[in-house]
Amino acid sequence: MTDTIDTTLQKREAKELHDNDPLGIQASSKNLKTEVKDTCVYIYCPNSDTETISSVLERHPEINAQVNNYSIRDFKNKTLCHFRSSHLDSDQQAYLVAATELGAWVEPLVSYFDRRLGYTETELLHSGYFLHQKAFSILSNRKNSWQKRAIDLLFVFMLAWIAIPVGLITALLIKLESPGPVFFKQRRTGQYNEEFDVIKFRSMRNDAEKDGAKWATKNDARVTRVGKFIRKTRIDELPQLINVLKNEMSMVGPRPEREVFISELEKEIPYYRFRHAVKPGVTGLAQVKYPYGASIDDAVWKHKYDIYYIKHQNWKMEVKILLLTVKTVLFGMGR
Repeated sequence: MTDTIDTTLQKREAKELHDNDPLGIQASSKNLKTEVKDTCVYIYCPNSDTETISSVLERHPEINAQVNNYSIRDFKNKTLCHFRSSHLDSDQQAYLVAATELGAWVEPLVSYFDRRLGYTETELLHSGYFLHQKAFSILSNRKNSWQKRAIDLLFVFMLAWIAIPVGLITALLIKLESPGPVFFKQRRTGQYNEEFDVIKFRSMRNDAEKDGAKWATKNDARVTRVGKFIRKTRIDELPQLINVLKNEMSMVGPRPEREVFISELEKEIPYYRFRHAVKPGVTGLAQVKYPYGASIDDAVWKHKYDIYYIKHQNWKMEVKILLLTVKTVLFGMGR
């Protein structure tokens, strides 16, 4: 009877994962031991971090968890997660090692949440995770780098045949509606914190920032009528194909931000600058998974998807994100 209930729960979780992620963007769990059936996750952390863990778990009531339960002796088919394991004492670390030897699936808590949620709970990130986990080894993977560059160039040339005529029409409409240049260049921060000029079709009045830099909002009065349309369909991003050709951007990655805003956001968001470990993208996982927003809370959520993308990026994910972006453009689901 218990096996039947466990199987039902697994099927339900699989269906929920598919419903939330129909194209399979979330990281594969193919390396997870298939015999793990215990629906409870056992979390082990320093006592000083229990409040942090409890806070995260309160946001996810669907996750059945126990924290620092050292009474478990039957480890078979159980999932154990550790948080800041280097801060556990020797007996606690030995307990986790023994659990691994006796059949438990043991992994970092961040990795478990990644698999369950499809984004990274940035509140659980810490320096030890970056320094001692292989999660970010993809960043030094040369094969992944050239595959990503090949996909970039392939999509640029595939899009060129439609981008050129659409771009010419867009340029004409911009000129007819308001005075000023067709293109809009703005300094953004890219890979390794190096700045570059991002190129877009101008969607705002020419004097939009006469009073200084401001975040664009959903119903921004500075946006022109043509601008509203090209922003909603993301046509305004087409000139960034030039940035991709120049290898300043990739087709997929975290959206590039302005340094003035980054300086503010990194005070509120853990490891915000880590997004610059990869090239910024014309589109990204955050753009297809999270609705348009321009607040710090929105930036926090987008960062969760950006960090997840950086860890799990591969050519299949790139293509799926690009296909979802095409859907967004065709159905006008942009800003």
